[in-house]
Amino acid sequence: MTSATIKLFLPDGDAKGLRTAEISNWTGKALAAPRTELDRLVGREECEKAGVYVLTGSDPSTNAPHAYIGEAEIIRDRLKQHKGKEFWVAAIVFVSKDENLTKAHVRFLESRLLAEAAQVGRFTLEQNQAGGSKLPESDREDMEVFLSRIRQLLPVLGSDLLTPIAQASTEPPAGGPLFCRMKGAEARGQRTRDGFVVFRGSTAVLSDRPAAQQRHPWVVRLRRQLVADGALVERDGFFEFTKDAEFSSPTAAASVIHGGGVSGLTEWKTTDGTTLKELDERA
Repeated sequence: MTSATIKLFLPDGDAKGLRTAEISNWTGKALAAPRTELDRLVGREECEKAGVYVLTGSDPSTNAPHAYIGEAEIIRDRLKQHKGKEFWVAAIVFVSKDENLTKAHVRFLESRLLAEAAQVGRFTLEQNQAGGSKLPESDREDMEVFLSRIRQLLPVLGSDLLTPIAQASTEPPAGGPLFCRMKGAEARGQRTRDGFVVFRGSTAVLSDRPAAQQRHPWVVRLRRQLVADGALVERDGFFEFTKDAEFSSPTAAASVIHGGGVSGLTEWKTTDGTTLKELDERA
């Protein structure tokens, strides 16, 4: 990823309020605000331009992360139309400082953002696809650069919409991949910046431990949530992970594999049997 110098500006000095973000030598600009400050956001002159935007929140029925990605020739007008959407609590807008973004450009960006967000899979999306637009080769390259800056700024502005669950590392994990095994189930995973990831194709035991509901009810709830989200499906006598799944800790991940509370530091092991705890002690 290209290095970047990011300039954040807090008009009110509030890191949770209205914010603007710029990157050195980039023609774009980002604005972010909670829903409670929508009127202030759309009142800014930047929102008179063409651009793309992201609305994020939670699905009211499932509490799962939910997002809407859109584009408009005049951002202000479009954002006002979304007051009727209940789920969203925050908005992030991307525009060009030199006013070179056209309708075709923002339609292209919207389509690429939707495809990438769907592939990452952290949020359910309000819409599945956009029409996109055909651009000359040089314009497509310019928009890919614009998109790369959007990827960098989204986490800075509080959204992991485009952040892969299992990010590529420049160095392989110490000791190689980690495995967690229980009664024929086998899962593969690794630490991440936010916790621990279990990789797609891993398996977990199908039944909860008899005492899990009394001793570790959070494990039972977490497994049920993963089933409800479609991340765990029953297959050949086990639960199988249909996608990479991120957990808050190695223990949370291992407990889901085992169907009850266990220590992730001792249950996750390398192929030669070295535990995660031992790897941490060597580091």
